[in-house]
Amino acid sequence: METPDRCGGSRLSVEWRPTMGHSMSAVPLEPVETAAPRVTLRNAFAHSYDSAIAAARTCYSARIIAAEEISEKQRINIGAATFYSGHHTVYQHAHFEFGLENVSRQFVWSFLHAHPFYNSEQQSQRYVRLDRVHAYVPPEGERFSAVDRTLYEHAIARAWLHYRELARILGPEASKILNDIWHVGPMSHPRRIEKIKGAAGKRAIEIARYVLPVAAFTTMVHTLSGIVLHRLWRMQAACDTPSESRAILQAMVERVHESDPQFFDRFQTEPMEDLPEWSAARNVANGESFAEEFDSQLGGQTSKLVDYSPRAMRGVAAAYRAVVGLTEKDCPDAEALDRLLNPARNPYRHETLNIGVHAPMMRALQHANFTFAKKISHTADSQDQRHRMIPGSRPILTLADTRAPDYITPMLIRDNSRAREIYEAAMAEAWSAKNELLDRGVSAEIALYLLPNAQSIRLVESGSLLHLLHKWTMRTCFNAQEEIYQASMEEVEQVRAVFPELARYIGPPCYLRAGITTPICTEGSHFCGVKVWQDFPDIQRRI
Repeated sequence: METPDRCGGSRLSVEWRPTMGHSMSAVPLEPVETAAPRVTLRNAFAHSYDSAIAAARTCYSARIIAAEEISEKQRINIGAATFYSGHHTVYQHAHFEFGLENVSRQFVWSFLHAHPFYNSEQQSQRYVRLDRVHAYVPPEGERFSAVDRTLYEHAIARAWLHYRELARILGPEASKILNDIWHVGPMSHPRRIEKIKGAAGKRAIEIARYVLPVAAFTTMVHTLSGIVLHRLWRMQAACDTPSESRAILQAMVERVHESDPQFFDRFQTEPMEDLPEWSAARNVANGESFAEEFDSQLGGQTSKLVDYSPRAMRGVAAAYRAVVGLTEKDCPDAEALDRLLNPARNPYRHETLNIGVHAPMMRALQHANFTFAKKISHTADSQDQRHRMIPGSRPILTLADTRAPDYITPMLIRDNSRAREIYEAAMAEAWSAKNELLDRGVSAEIALYLLPNAQSIRLVESGSLLHLLHKWTMRTCFNAQEEIYQASMEEVEQVRAVFPELARYIGPPCYLRAGITTPICTEGSHFCGVKVWQDFPDIQRRI
């Protein structure tokens, strides 16, 4: 039996093994390509450690101290005094820009992007067709035998087979919808026809990627400060992928050591291994019970408003008056809110540079906060967590794992019977292989790499109105990732219900700009083809 939820999630009540009668079972599988992580240091400060000590000295100097002025005595004394007493801002000045290759999506989601203090540009599975079966494969060892590895690699190769088949099937389906939206026919200009064909291909691989395993490799440019690198070194086991994390962090620290040996050699910090998250839940964690309770609280929604301050808008209005020096008599709450939120009166609302935290009056929006419980796929959450100013409490999957398939189904697949058949087979195969590894004694850390991008992620997320407004502006656009769009629309609807005064002032860029400036759509050549601004929020997204 399968029970779909409102956002297309499914939890199968029985286990499913691959059926050899499936039409793709006779297709030969490609070998899985794997490799050790490749870490390169693209850019770094010339004198990272001495610059930090010089910055510390500048705090007590009548002038700016240069890195060249630092003595060995200062390196020892000031270094220890700042580092071990917690005065870490001096180590934040140095930044390191890494190139990361052959790292898994699971590692990036669980560890590298699980905190807000970084910057990444990552290869997109939405726009890059993954032609190679290229994924993380753990080394063989005492708890991961050659037989285990064969099962593991077979599951990954099967997932890629499903990915390609879904991309093939969904391309024409996406073309049909886009041709209708753009009114493309036999007499249309060839360039328009070709453009829509290309866009349909992108939509097809965007949806087909849901079946790919979270073991799939990715490539990225990743930049972080020196103190964050120290913290990641210390916390490298605080994730679902501690073995992979250790290898990558070791390589990152080695690259920094080659650039400036002092930056790590001066401080003998060791990684934490005995983490309280594991000791508290290891023997009592129950993924099925957790999922059932969480989903019952959602009540069929993708995202549910679970906490906010009832006086938030009054607090925001008071904060605005404090910024501009007005009394409530001169600027009542309604007027203050209109000055802050109305795009026709506040040009900050349609600035694409996201300068809210730099605008004195916009900082008043920091005082209204909202908390949501939400359920989206691993692949959607990998994008959602990039909204770093809206932090979330995400699960440790190895503690929240379920025996039964637990996944999200995208709209384009739900509406195509053949695609859905392949998709459900892919989900069943992924969980079957994962469970078989667990039953064979393979660690959850390794087995869970086989989970698909479609894996349900249940999290709690909070943010201020300032940062939520930016997210809702970007993610209520039809070009936004499908699930994040759905969650954002539900969040906007619920916030509108408790604070009606916000109703007119939340929506995509085209809606906020309508009647104020041109062009109405800020996406340029990526315009979705729908005049969303005319009917928002009462409008249906088709693809």
